Amino acid sequence: MTSDTHRILITGATVVSMDDALGVVDNARLAIDGERIASLSSGACEAPSQGDVEVIDARGFIVMPGFINAHMHTWQTALRGVASNWTLLEYFRWMHAGLATRFTPDDIHVGTLAGALNQLDCGTTTLVDWCHNNPTPEHTDAAVDALERSGIRAAFFHGSPKPDPKPGQAPFWEVAHPRREVERLLAQPRFGTGRRLSLGMAVLGPHYSTLDVARADFRLARELDLTASMHQGGGPARAPGGWEVLEQEGLLGPRINIVHGNDLTDAQLDRFVGAGVSFSVTPENEMTQGHGHPIVGRLRDRGVAASIGVDLESGLSGEMFTAARIALVHQRSLDNQAFRQAARGIDPVIPPTSTIRTIDALRWATVEGARMLGQLDRIGTVTPGKQADLVLIDARRPNMQPLHDPVDAALMQTSLANIDSVMVAGRWRKRGGRLVGDDQLPLDPERWLALLRESGRRLAAAVGWHPAHRA
Repeated sequence: MTSDTHRILITGATVVSMDDALGVVDNARLAIDGERIASLSSGACEAPSQGDVEVIDARGFIVMPGFINAHMHTWQTALRGVASNWTLLEYFRWMHAGLATRFTPDDIHVGTLAGALNQLDCGTTTLVDWCHNNPTPEHTDAAVDALERSGIRAAFFHGSPKPDPKPGQAPFWEVAHPRREVERLLAQPRFGTGRRLSLGMAVLGPHYSTLDVARADFRLARELDLTASMHQGGGPARAPGGWEVLEQEGLLGPRINIVHGNDLTDAQLDRFVGAGVSFSVTPENEMTQGHGHPIVGRLRDRGVAASIGVDLESGLSGEMFTAARIALVHQRSLDNQAFRQAARGIDPVIPPTSTIRTIDALRWATVEGARMLGQLDRIGTVTPGKQADLVLIDARRPNMQPLHDPVDAALMQTSLANIDSVMVAGRWRKRGGRLVGDDQLPLDPERWLALLRESGRRLAAAVGWHPAHRA
């Protein structure tokens, strides 16, 4: 039976739809027809009239839209843990000027494959793969092939390497994004409307390139109608005043995505929000590497919200519910401290209520990621007509019982142990706690983990990296 004719009926679950019109649906009947959600209702389950329907009793489960990881350098998966003690400056020196230069296309492939499969395992159904270690078309194709092979929905953001320049070689910040390579990718049938894979540009931006390069990259993205995503922050800008010039030339808009943005001024945020620019934050890595405070609260004060990403599995966990939870509690902490300072000398000094709700953090990890990609009409909520990208959370396990509020529990109690099943475009990619392939059979982790381990060992040894406790 092909995927476009297969029908699934999930019954008895609590559906946290993330759709404002549908809300939370108890004792749900969620029907899936091929790639799409056919219907969502509440009520007792009646036996389907046809025999080609897979009926799943999901009593005790929470069903949500799959997480959308809005920013991750998936090529670094074989280096898990090596960056755990680095600041941003150490990361630049060790990763981009050192480790990245040793990657072969095979290293890119196995790292991206293992990273994408782990995202599925953790409940992520859409991955924004911000790939900035692709010195050759072979490296690029290796990454895209791995994303396609994994079965995840992915936005491949094509970037460029950042090694130290060799004598006589132009430094990376003076090199415009390669038009020919982007056009080559756009011509591939696996990208495009209705496909699991989409394309974007991971550009340098005015913080990491000259103004001429930033201008050329923004214009190319606009010409090709692609999202241009860029890191913002970390040391002095290569093009001071560059943002103002790009604004004056009318190059900002909804297809511009700023990652991090911790050092942006309030005036800049005001203007960028007014222009429709989107923001992706990676709270855990921003705090550990020295970027500064994540800007979720500053954006909230301007009536908008950020999408959330993991950033670096070379330094931290790939679990999106952890990233969203950290973003929530950190902003609450900032708000609570502001309240205490404002109330100095006045009792009580404990705020009367929380400033951000758990549903807001879930939106960052679902709805806002879809909005940033321009795909909210397809993904991000459990809504009839949209793609069936779902995660089934087993709330029967001891860490989630008793279940009082499914929204609170989904964010604050869920762990990897609860991610029972994951579906992308109507196809199971994880079922009953185990990853499955296109043939719906369990995947053998050793098929890629042995290659991943060998890649990681060789890369780390090539630059003399060793664990901090052996220093």
